Amino acid sequence: MIELEGLTKRYGGKLAVDGLTFTVRPGLVTGFLGPNGAGKSTTMRMVLGLDHPTAGDVRIDGRHYDELKDPLTCVGAVLDAGDVHGGRSAFNHLLCLAQSNGIPLTRVHEVLDTVGLTSVAHKKAKGFSLGMSQRLGIAAALLGDPRILMFDEPANGLDPEGIHWIRTLMKSLAAQGRTVFVSSHVMSEMALTADHLVVIGQGRLLADTSMADFIRQNSRSYVRIRSPQRERLLHVLHEAGITVVECGGGALEVDDGKAELIGELAARHRIVLHELSPRHASLEEAFMRLTAQAVEYHAHSDVPGGSWPRQASRAGWGTGWGAGRRKGA
Repeated sequence: MIELEGLTKRYGGKLAVDGLTFTVRPGLVTGFLGPNGAGKSTTMRMVLGLDHPTAGDVRIDGRHYDELKDPLTCVGAVLDAGDVHGGRSAFNHLLCLAQSNGIPLTRVHEVLDTVGLTSVAHKKAKGFSLGMSQRLGIAAALLGDPRILMFDEPANGLDPEGIHWIRTLMKSLAAQGRTVFVSSHVMSEMALTADHLVVIGQGRLLADTSMADFIRQNSRSYVRIRSPQRERLLHVLHEAGITVVECGGGALEVDDGKAELIGELAARHRIVLHELSPRHASLEEAFMRLTAQAVEYHAHSDVPGGSWPRQASRAGWGTGWGAGRRKGA
């Protein structure tokens, strides 16, 4: 279990984390969400003793990180998967960690197999792709068979199979009763993985709730209806006291409506329906709504001048960037 109480971090005049109080409990995958600059990475670094709080406290199973006798057997973390000595092989990187933490050699082989790196175990890390480096970082986090796992953007660089694998891994770790704390900007993955959410913005706590409650409290649910007998349907719904919003393409929407009730009304009045579908907002929509006032960096979708892509291509930048991407892919 991870417990934060009034956790605060200030860098000069910048308040990065502002009085955070929440608990990350075992048996759940807890998603840690927030816009860029919200203070997520700083918070995770303070949990691991890499940054010291200006005020407040954070404990891991009742102790500060620097009080843990064998930290890798208590907490496994992936904050920067690229933070590996490039001249070491994957095997030697894990072996050094194992030997310095009293972990048997057999465990090195086990975690290499778990993350799928056995075939490249003796290749130097500097030749690894981003996805391979991510897998190596996860192997290091699992090395001590810890009770608590912390992941910062665990799907970064992974292919679809790898993303499915890490999602399944995190859920299985939580099912074993472990504490799993994961920060990510990939909302679609969080929606599939997390049981509980902690959301922060500008260093302050915005939400600490279950996934289902978060979406319900921060989104709009409605029923979408289409019918060739649209005017008659509008009249029937109005008579029943149901407020309808007319949308494009001839569709109708009823906020917080009951699809069953609308279907029964249509059947009773012999109205043909081409669509009757309950709609619920996604995690991304709920997140955007909650954090709209807490976004520090606002970008715009319009391109100044309107002809930038063509100018970039003529300048050779577009070609060079594409070539660089292919080379490093």
